[in-house]
Amino acid sequence: MTKQSADPSPVVFVIDDDTAVRESLADLFRSVGLNVHAFGSASDFLKHTLADVPSCLVLDVRLPGLSGLEFQEKLAAADLRIPIIFMTGHGDIPMTVRAMKAGAIEFLPKPFRDQDMLDAVQQGLQRDRERRQNISSLSRLRSRFDSLTPREQQIMGLVTSGLVNKQIAAQIKVSEITVKVHRSNVMRKMGARTLAELVRMADSLGVRPEVC
Repeated sequence: MTKQSADPSPVVFVIDDDTAVRESLADLFRSVGLNVHAFGSASDFLKHTLADVPSCLVLDVRLPGLSGLEFQEKLAAADLRIPIIFMTGHGDIPMTVRAMKAGAIEFLPKPFRDQDMLDAVQQGLQRDRERRQNISSLSRLRSRFDSLTPREQQIMGLVTSGLVNKQIAAQIKVSEITVKVHRSNVMRKMGARTLAELVRMADSLGVRPEVC
């Protein structure tokens, strides 16, 4: 299973070995303008090339081969964080708890109301949009951090740990004016308008103070 850039429209994947259920769900999702790809098994899904767009997975618990819950674990192990909505005609409380603890959006017993399924899918797509936006933001932030010189990276770690310029100068044995220059460069290159904003950036990147 690979990813490729494609139409930015979101996609709903359906995995159910019951042809009637697959077709009914595909019709439901298309009726509200969603793109749909339906599969009869987890192995069929794994052969599909995933578009690089927001998506979610509507997954039957009981499937030929891998069960839905086992497939959820397999996706997590492969770091494929696609939001999952489970459906089943044979659910029980332990099964539901296991699925939800593993990150499922919803666990819908068959038969379910169309609106409940649509609401769950919209929640899943929104969660995936937010995840993708966070990944993109972090990637841009990492690029800015990588543009800093080693000394500037060190200064950023010390500044965001709460030290003032005088303390930093004494700790790394440079003049206070040198610290001020590096600190200004850090703020400019990172695009931080305030110290609080720089601290949040450092937290997101996992930046910690380092002393040469």
